[in-house]
Amino acid sequence: MSSEKLRRRVAWEAARLMYSREETEYYRAKLKAARRIATGEFKPSDLPSNREIRDEIQAMARMLEGPGRTENLREMRVEALRMMRILRRFRPRLIGSTLTGHVRRGSDIDIHIFSDSLESVAGTLDAEGIPYEVERKRVRKHGEERTYVHLHIEDRFRFELTMYPADKAHYVFKSSITGKAIERASIAELEQLLAREYPDMALDEAVLEAEKKVDRFQIYEMLLLPLEQVKESPKHHPEGDALYHSLQVFDLAREELPYDEEFLLAALLHDVGKAIDPRDHVPAALAALDGFITPRTAWLIEHHMEGHAALEGTIGVRARRRLELSEDFEELKLLARCDHRGRRRGVPASTLDEALEYLRDLARMCDS
Repeated sequence: MSSEKLRRRVAWEAARLMYSREETEYYRAKLKAARRIATGEFKPSDLPSNREIRDEIQAMARMLEGPGRTENLREMRVEALRMMRILRRFRPRLIGSTLTGHVRRGSDIDIHIFSDSLESVAGTLDAEGIPYEVERKRVRKHGEERTYVHLHIEDRFRFELTMYPADKAHYVFKSSITGKAIERASIAELEQLLAREYPDMALDEAVLEAEKKVDRFQIYEMLLLPLEQVKESPKHHPEGDALYHSLQVFDLAREELPYDEEFLLAALLHDVGKAIDPRDHVPAALAALDGFITPRTAWLIEHHMEGHAALEGTIGVRARRRLELSEDFEELKLLARCDHRGRRRGVPASTLDEALEYLRDLARMCDS
């Protein structure tokens, strides 16, 4: 294989690994790709540059995501502006694909902020009710080890805030891809970009509209957490609390249909009404979830008790025929089986964070 052909194939495979999130770093992606493709030894000079891989990722995004990618980019930029206005006192700068337009499905919104006090940044986010996680990452570069502080925010889009000392606000950061100064935008510069790129958009109204949009996964978490305090009858639920049961059911459902988000949501959320109205938990669940789940997920939750009766043969003939009219009848019976099996004591189960993170990633993969 010629070195040029090898280079192109490695670039494509590395791009595929990064697009699918199997790898997140260029260096690791190109090494893994080269090992898969090259039959013998390969020289570092044979490997593609980060820029070549980035271009392949963008080509994949254009091919696989179609026109929806343009609308997604617009929403990400509006969300970036909303977050930057919240963090205004820390002189935020938007960087990365949301600024340049090189987004792909699942891209983060990357923002640099400048402060000598993590507590001040955390306090600002806390005051806005924005949940976050702090990560301290050690990086060794040019013989020097540094610790970078990242704040990760899971919202309608995923944010990564990287915090630098306040006196670095005017420092020129260089791209690992091009070696040149990275593009970045202040609040005013982002507002100018939005006005230029989307002249028909009323900017302040768009930001207000973005503020009103609720992250559905935060709603799910809010409804699921109280289930930990719901202790059920040991006769029918020897496993203990309703949250532990729900997580067991989710794990069993994931083993059966790992890429069916609507079915997995029904498995995880089917009992949330028990923390609202234990005597009539199904209508309570549907009322609380109204507007945050699809009609298919709602149908599975609504009829999951009848699914048990269908499996046990205790349902009436007319009621069974009515359920059989649905194309989701087999999934309903599968949900009932998972619900029945998810009642074991002491078995390992996903945490709530792990279950929601899996569903978030699945939603991003499916662009929903």
